Amino acid sequence: MTNSSAGLDDAEVAAAAALAGADVVRAMYGGRLTRIDKGGGDFATAADVEAERTILGVLRSARPDDSVVGEESGRLGAPDAVRQWLVDPLCGTLNYAAGGMLVAVNVALRGGAAAVADPFAGEVFVTDGERAWVRRDGSDSPLVPTSATRLVDVNLDPPFPGAPGFRAVDLLARPDFGEHFRPRVLSTTLALAWVAAGRRAAYVTDGGDLSGSVHFAAGIALCEAAGCVVTGIDGAPIGRSGRGLVVAADGETHRLLMSMIGSGD
Repeated sequence: MTNSSAGLDDAEVAAAAALAGADVVRAMYGGRLTRIDKGGGDFATAADVEAERTILGVLRSARPDDSVVGEESGRLGAPDAVRQWLVDPLCGTLNYAAGGMLVAVNVALRGGAAAVADPFAGEVFVTDGERAWVRRDGSDSPLVPTSATRLVDVNLDPPFPGAPGFRAVDLLARPDFGEHFRPRVLSTTLALAWVAAGRRAAYVTDGGDLSGSVHFAAGIALCEAAGCVVTGIDGAPIGRSGRGLVVAADGETHRLLMSMIGSGD
């Protein structure tokens, strides 16, 4: 969908917003950052807040009639707006605060375009809702998922609403998991973009309905557009009744993971 006054389609708006946020994250990296306590061990940093402010500026300029849900700012804009953007300005805050570079900037139009920027690799993963590509050094390449790496990224961060029926740590301990896959833990939804790009075979996380999550919406949109298999940990379609997320590069990888998750032993 194109907004003629802004001159950019939604995918380019998402990419521009994500890249603007990534510029902030990269510029503030390594400095002394104020922490904002959110309770339960969770926190934001000044970089989260400033990156979100910058992203919101891009979205307001390009799509002034849309509403936005930001991780740090909450809901902004007209409550009756038809279109809504979901913004996670720095996914992997704990990594970042500890001096790590495995983070992502997520911007998604609910039900439409999305972008995930990697501030330190100089990449932005983009979808218009139908196609998915990665932009690097001004060049676009289609995202092609593959399970060739056999690497499965698993989210081990709490909470664990699926326990005791499902615990990701139990999945990793299964002998048949080790026969087929090798575990990785990025602790950021950059891992979803990596599944779409063929750098991971799959991604697994516990949780409730993640389809409208500021953390997951952009990565889910990328994976769906790239042709990945996307379901909940119960195999059901993601949505209001969904539970967690299993994203696999292909049907066989998804089948293997669901057989391990479903058996419970």
